[in-house]
Amino acid sequence: MNTGNRMHIAVIGTRGVPAQYGGFETAVEEVGKRLAARGHRVTVYCRNEGQTATEYLGMELVNLPALRKRSLETLSHTALSVRHATRRRNRPDAAVVFNAANAPFLARMRKAGVPTAVHMDGIEWKRQKWAGAGAKYYRWAERKAAAEGLALIADAQGIADHLWNEYRRHSYVIPYGAPILSPGLDLLKQHDLEAGGYHLVVARMEPENHVHMIVEGYTLSGSDVPLVVVGGTPYGNEYIDHVKRLAGRSDTRFVGAVWDQQLLNQLYGNCRSYLHGHSVGGTNPSLLRALGCAAPVSAFDVNFNREVTAGHARFFRTPEEVAAVIRADDTDAEDALLRGKAGQEHVSVAYRWEDVTADYEQMLLEIAGRKGGSTPALVETRFPRPALAAPGRTARRATRQLRRDNA
Repeated sequence: MNTGNRMHIAVIGTRGVPAQYGGFETAVEEVGKRLAARGHRVTVYCRNEGQTATEYLGMELVNLPALRKRSLETLSHTALSVRHATRRRNRPDAAVVFNAANAPFLARMRKAGVPTAVHMDGIEWKRQKWAGAGAKYYRWAERKAAAEGLALIADAQGIADHLWNEYRRHSYVIPYGAPILSPGLDLLKQHDLEAGGYHLVVARMEPENHVHMIVEGYTLSGSDVPLVVVGGTPYGNEYIDHVKRLAGRSDTRFVGAVWDQQLLNQLYGNCRSYLHGHSVGGTNPSLLRALGCAAPVSAFDVNFNREVTAGHARFFRTPEEVAAVIRADDTDAEDALLRGKAGQEHVSVAYRWEDVTADYEQMLLEIAGRKGGSTPALVETRFPRPALAAPGRTARRATRQLRRDNA
């Protein structure tokens, strides 16, 4: 890389690294360590209690406190992180702020002269856990983030389309990467399971992830193998109690959250089918992990899931359709295995972390006003979709418009 293009990059708005929680944190770790390996100085703002490390995989860590309350944790930590990052001695050359909920602090980044890109995440105001005041806040925050004039990141074309349709804003389309794994099976005995002998759900217990629909469909299917449900209930038990009632006397096994990544990968890699009910996010990391482990996927029929799976999945929208896809995989397990292998091959090409990193790097170079670099131009992205979303425009015209938007 041209040394003149080495940058100090700040990453704000997540729990930080090491990645122990979700998709944001995994993206920060995978992209951050690769940017550091390319010669950039990467500072990640963290909110991990008890964490004393100041460096991880080449990234600098700044651990700051947060109010441990659902509605305030992210905002309180981001407020401190933005204050720290905009001090003159800490000021980065460019920054990525994850989560549109952090919109109240974007003006300070702009006024401090820090070129900033905002990762907009999914359409959060549609999540039922934020019903009422929470949904109103998330919708306001999305609108405010779009209005700040900063670069926007969408992790799926469907999110980019939403940002264009609602706010006439162009965005960089940069999804997550998929780990390509052959995880083995020795840990399955912990749950009395065997390869190909169970169907799988991995999801937080929230209505928009449709675990209730999957469990009800499984009970209708008459499957001869258990349904394993992995996932915690971060904000109360009412929903999981409802799901358990739907399970009745079926062989549905609720194992709770699984933090052992090797065990989780083996669950993905050896299931008869993986049932993915997420409906309001963009490119979902658990779906990519399932595909990367060659799990045969059946997914809730929404544009994000069709985009990621690219023809390598079955789809459902009702409990009866869930029952039908389960019966199909029970009847022809060989066809299910072939679908899983094809899905793995697809994501191994289309969702590579190296390519994701290259696109983040080029985006950061562009918003910081740098030229050149070690990667191709973003408009020549290797993902099989436009790198910038703008219906009716070519990618190059979209790039020029983005620069005018953010001037």
